[in-house]
Amino acid sequence: MHSEKIVVIGSNSFSGATFVRYLLEKGHDVLGFSRSQEPEDVFLPYKWVKKGQDRFHFEQVDLNHDLEKLIDIIEKNKPSYIVNFMALGMVAQSWEKPEDWYQTNIVAQVKLHDKLRKYEFIKKYVHVTTPEVYGSTDSWISESFIFSPSTPYAVSRAACDLHLKSFFDAYNFPVVFTRAANVYGSGQQLYRIIPRTILFAQLGKKLSLHGGGTSERSFIHINDVADATYRIALDGTVGDTYHISTKKTISIRNLVIKICELINVNFSDLVEESEERLGKDQSYKLDSGKIREELGWQDTIDLEVGIISSIKWVDSNLDILRNLSHEYIHKM
Repeated sequence: MHSEKIVVIGSNSFSGATFVRYLLEKGHDVLGFSRSQEPEDVFLPYKWVKKGQDRFHFEQVDLNHDLEKLIDIIEKNKPSYIVNFMALGMVAQSWEKPEDWYQTNIVAQVKLHDKLRKYEFIKKYVHVTTPEVYGSTDSWISESFIFSPSTPYAVSRAACDLHLKSFFDAYNFPVVFTRAANVYGSGQQLYRIIPRTILFAQLGKKLSLHGGGTSERSFIHINDVADATYRIALDGTVGDTYHISTKKTISIRNLVIKICELINVNFSDLVEESEERLGKDQSYKLDSGKIREELGWQDTIDLEVGIISSIKWVDSNLDILRNLSHEYIHKM
């Protein structure tokens, strides 16, 4: 794989930018695509490595408007591997204008895949999807296409997954799916719960805890996810899905309490409770035994260790982060 080019779609995203860094550290040549210009370096982990910058090339491409441009570049470079992190995220906001989520996460993706399926030079297409397609899970579940999405965002992702499954069945398109638990780590967007909690505590701002924070999640460090994604790209079985998760869950409330303890902030001073968000799933429990057994992967970064690393990232970049938007800004 070292001599073959790798395309990362959604390279400006938290997961995509961290994966690009992982690839550069492995010595790969990488082409990155995102709909927006590269943001501040503080949100681009691949900018933090000194070596390998000459092996990364970025192009601003919006799948909704610039598909032909992307396809032209792919045809010219003939990458063996394509890893797609691109999706319009955010659960709550997807209720406000669901057509944007369906356009970006389904229609634009289908147009892309209908082009890519014709290229024999593609060895593996890694589609990064989400556990939200399952809806809330009461027990630890294995990989499947039995879906019960509860929000427009989740519906859009489930539909795209089923579309890609049909392309695998009909054309043997070399797709492999990843569904990761809640990722976190240095460089994450400030509207996500861990960096938001840390930053608000440092700035003396009130943190809104939807539904009192009773929902449970499994938080996994982005470095462990990057390693898992790499193994799946190399050795994952086409047509299959791989869960990437720890074996532990924690409520959002207890997560915030843990962060407060680590930075010596009073929970009651930081938090104000608010109504639960529409369609919020209670828990996602992903059985990750498959990737552990088949590909030898395991998570290596304990939650507390990872949070401490995120605290250091916020503290060391506080002068920059305090002046940036802490809210999700919808773009289309």
